[in-house]
Amino acid sequence: MGLLSLSIWLPIAFGTVLLMLGRDEQQAAVRWIALIGALAGFLVTVPLYGQFDASTAAMQFVELHPWFERYGVNYHLGVDGISLWFVLLTAFITVIVVIASWSSITERVNQYMAAFLILSGLMIGVFAALDGMLFYVFFEATLIPMYLIIGVWGGPRKIYAAFKFFLYTLLGSLLMLVALVYLYVTSGGSFDIATWQQMPLTGRAQTLLFLAFLAAFAVKVPMWPVHTWLPDVHVEAPTGGSAVLAAIMLKLGAYGFLRFSLPITPDASRELAWLMIALSIVAVIYVGLVALVQQDMKKLVAYSSVAHMGFVTLGFFLFSELGVTGGLVQMIGHGFVSAAMFLCIGVLYDRVHSREIAAYGGVVNTMPKFTAFALLFAMANCGLPGTAGFVGEWLVILASVKANFWLGLAAASALIFGAAYTLWMVKRVYFGPVANDHVRELQDISGREFLVLGFLAIAVLWMGLYPKPLTDVMQVSVSELLRHVAVSKLN
Repeated sequence: MGLLSLSIWLPIAFGTVLLMLGRDEQQAAVRWIALIGALAGFLVTVPLYGQFDASTAAMQFVELHPWFERYGVNYHLGVDGISLWFVLLTAFITVIVVIASWSSITERVNQYMAAFLILSGLMIGVFAALDGMLFYVFFEATLIPMYLIIGVWGGPRKIYAAFKFFLYTLLGSLLMLVALVYLYVTSGGSFDIATWQQMPLTGRAQTLLFLAFLAAFAVKVPMWPVHTWLPDVHVEAPTGGSAVLAAIMLKLGAYGFLRFSLPITPDASRELAWLMIALSIVAVIYVGLVALVQQDMKKLVAYSSVAHMGFVTLGFFLFSELGVTGGLVQMIGHGFVSAAMFLCIGVLYDRVHSREIAAYGGVVNTMPKFTAFALLFAMANCGLPGTAGFVGEWLVILASVKANFWLGLAAASALIFGAAYTLWMVKRVYFGPVANDHVRELQDISGREFLVLGFLAIAVLWMGLYPKPLTDVMQVSVSELLRHVAVSKLN
């Protein structure tokens, strides 16, 4: 079994073992098995980076086995410079979430941990799939464990939020399935994504395919105006669910644009770039303003995720190396920062059982260690230079200014809004005198919580201070993608 197959199926296997254990017995054993499974899944992905050849845009670690041979469906895996880091990020965040959920989940612990491990394997499958049908199966299968995580361990309106999440994302994906079937028929019976990327298509077919892919991927990102499911889901989801949703699941849609929309429909992508740029700028500015008025910490960070992902789609549709690289770096940086922000909110919620900003005040007086971490992640969320939140946004703003000064100015305004809503929350939650008895009784973070936040802090600072390993791996694949998109495929 290859490294990619191991990184997919190892966490799924551990998750399946956990499902077989007793529901509420042996909770300590369940947690340790989950941690071993998550660590094993992460360690398997590390050699992918060590053995990766950054000088070629070709797919590496390729595995090809017949699946439904009669219908041209293959179990076909591989990664390039675009997808490699997302495999590593998914495995890393899974380890963090398992440790972070160690004591906060007390019911059905085996099922909770199993859901995260299975979800991890399925998401890595999305990033590694080179067969259209395999991609679709993994893409849709990720909905099931996340639906259960929200619906079983969520807040008071968890069923409503879980249904909203499932229906929104499923409806968009059905149009993608129609597009995949059309490509299968047009290509003469192949589900190979590389074959589709080389196949000539008429202008009308490209436009319809682009819109079908847009329906699936825009909901997942989520782009404005189909972003309304996200705040509801984040508010109701347990802390670990919010962290994985923001850090990884939102990236599945953005990744789809690079694997399907741009290379398969390059003419339609260039023709409709104005629409994508307009929607991205609205997300960056309008949703940033919406975040300013939120009273719930989770809602505020959820809206900020929509605004930050607006930078990603903006960068992709500027069709420049700076823009696409910036979008990719922003995806990974946002993965670290958003997971950290939600885990910080989880630390406070576990103690006070409230996410309302008004329920806090002066937390620094009773939790100085925790506040130091929270401030670092808040600054990264603002896009402070030297943190993971800055690099991607800076590259996208640079690419925007090169394309059009006013576009760059509009994108840069997001940094002001980001600083405004993040610092507004920080000031009211962490600073000033102790606001109430709940805050006065708070205990600072435990060794386990310190470990989780410490790992994320290292990741945020490492990426902000030295992003070269990321950009070096991406460079050749991004250049090859842009060369491909620049050539017309009109039939």
